[in-house]
Amino acid sequence: MSTEADTTPTARAGRQLPAWLEGLLGQMVALVIAIIGGGIIVMLVGEDPILVFTTLLRGAFGSSERIAGSLLQATPIIIAGVAACIALRGGLFNIGVEGQLYMGGFAAAFVGFQFALPAGLHMVVALAAAVVAGGLWILIPAFFRARFGTNEVVSTILSNYVAILLTSYLTIDVFKRPGGWSETAPIATTAYLPQLFDFSRLNFGLFIGLALAVGFHLFLTRTSTGYEMNTMGSNMKFAEYGGIPVRRNILIVLLCSGAVGGLAGGVETLGVHHRFMEGFAPGFGFDGVIAALLANGSPIGVIFTAIFFGALRAGSLLMEVETNASREVITVFQAFIILCVSAQVLLRRRRDSNQGERRWRF
Repeated sequence: MSTEADTTPTARAGRQLPAWLEGLLGQMVALVIAIIGGGIIVMLVGEDPILVFTTLLRGAFGSSERIAGSLLQATPIIIAGVAACIALRGGLFNIGVEGQLYMGGFAAAFVGFQFALPAGLHMVVALAAAVVAGGLWILIPAFFRARFGTNEVVSTILSNYVAILLTSYLTIDVFKRPGGWSETAPIATTAYLPQLFDFSRLNFGLFIGLALAVGFHLFLTRTSTGYEMNTMGSNMKFAEYGGIPVRRNILIVLLCSGAVGGLAGGVETLGVHHRFMEGFAPGFGFDGVIAALLANGSPIGVIFTAIFFGALRAGSLLMEVETNASREVITVFQAFIILCVSAQVLLRRRRDSNQGERRWRF
């Protein structure tokens, strides 16, 4: 028989699940709903959902070549996901990873075909140019967010379109390869990222992404600056009252997030395409943001969610060949995930606002 004491806020708080378990269960529910929704869409186009999903799995993991293909697709999503995680853990939302990825990819290509440098050094300089380009591209939204409190969601979304159109202009009208498609001249071989296998374009960028995810996790859990960042993410007002320089940290967090987003584009250019081309990385930045949300802001979790999205991309090729289902089914599948995760975020924000918290709690 319940007592009056059981209804107190303290008693209710004691019955709450741990935050990490609550987040994990929420992401699992999002995946289940997405799978059900995707299955319904597949049935509506006249296909067997079980056949489609098994074909998708074979296309992603059916052989060593297909596994390498899934990891190749996952590599830029891991790095872009870490970029989104950096902002999320600081209580911010960088939707401009796609634009930063494009700017970083073009900057890496420019260094790759414009300069002659020794092998190894050329690759490092090109990756550094990608990092700088990504950081500079988010500089204006970061400044206005830190100085005037401007909503970074709107400004970073708008910056995506400018970046994509600007790099298209530079590729088509300024640096277009004579007689070629809408692409720049190929980069020098000295700027290539080393490939891991002869049968796949999977390259050293995978290890860069894994190192970034693990390194950022250690930064969050083992350093005082990481503690400040977590505090900002859970309660920005409390962080400010506690003496944490919130404005300065907002600028630093967003600049770091943009820099890592630029690195994702540099890895894609130097490791896969070896040139910059119009639309060279469609949707990798957006997939990285979704992967970060699905991982609940965990950089280690991003590794697994990015591999999941990479497998969807790679498996959809075989799915389209062997079934009547279009690759657009994967887009619908991802849309269901976005809707479910967004619903969780809104519910969490509403609950946290009642506790005086601003945006995120991990």
